This record gives sequence, C-alpha cells and structure tokens, in this order.
Amino acid sequence: MNLKRTAVYPGTFDPITNGHQDLVRRAAGLFERVVVAIAANPNKAPMFPLEMRVAMARHVLADIPNVEVQGYAGLTTEFARRERINVVVRGLRAVSDFEFEFQLANMSRHLSPEVEHVFLTPQEQFTFISSTLVREIASLGGDISKFVHPSVADELRKTAPLFAPRPAGPG
Repeated sequence: MNLKRTAVYPGTFDPITNGHQDLVRRAAGLFERVVVAIAANPNKAPMFPLEMRVAMARHVLADIPNVEVQGYAGLTTEFARRERINVVVRGLRAVSDFEFEFQLANMSRHLSPEVEHVFLTPQEQFTFISSTLVREIASLGGDISKFVHPSVADELRKTAPLFAPRPAGPG
C-alpha cells in the first residue's frame, strides 16, 4: 500500500472555525505533513483579507507541528502540483455537502489525475458550523465563542460590525 505523506486541506477559511480545526487535527494524525491552503478566492468577497486569514489559521494551528499554512491564488490542483502534493482533504459536514464535493473531486480528477481526494467528517458537535453562519452571527452581535478560537472571535468582533446588515428604513 502506497500511503501518501503530504495532504493539502484547501479552503477560504473566512474565518477558520472549530470545525476546520477539528479536520486539520485529524488529518495531521493521518499524514506526515498537512498544508492548510487558504485560497484568495475574490469571487466569494471574503470578510478578511488573505493575509489575515493566513495569520489567524497559523495562530490557531500553531500547536500542531506537522501542519503549515499557506495562502494561494488560482486552482487548487495547480497549487497541489506546484507543492508536489497528491492528496486533497475535504470536509463533509452534511449530506448536502457531498454533491458539491463529489463534483469538485471529479473535476479535479480531470485536471490532475494524479491527485486523490479524501473526505473527512467533523465530530458531531462541529457539523453545523460554517464560516458563513459564524460571520452572520458575528455581524448581528451574536455569541460566536463556541464556534471559533478565542483569537478569531476577537478579530470577528472587531471586523464584523463593518459588515453588519443595515437597518431597514422607516415604513
């Protein structure tokens, strides 16, 4: 059996959540090296700039010695090829994630047949957490402390009010 030594866990991580952290920690137990690849992805209009997302992830994951965090732009398959990584780790929170992830894996296989996709599911207490929901809760002044690392919660509290929905006008 030819086990792969390095895996990449790509995503926007806007922001990194406890669910992401859970998957990284478990991937780090399966692979000698895990690269958390944070996509610039301007199409998603991220709340945090790439440099900030990389810095937050590095801080949150600093205690895991075989994990490194890098920012990147472009196709994940090109990033993997450039870094000589042939395993992509993706998370599945719910059955609804599967269809998109399956389609993404198949497209990636056409672009880079040498790259395999491995799907991990988070622990049950993290299955409902998404960066989108965390951003929305933070922008509305809700408590996000159970969903993200304390340092990420601090950054969200500073930034989220800038993204808060505007109140409806009179009438």
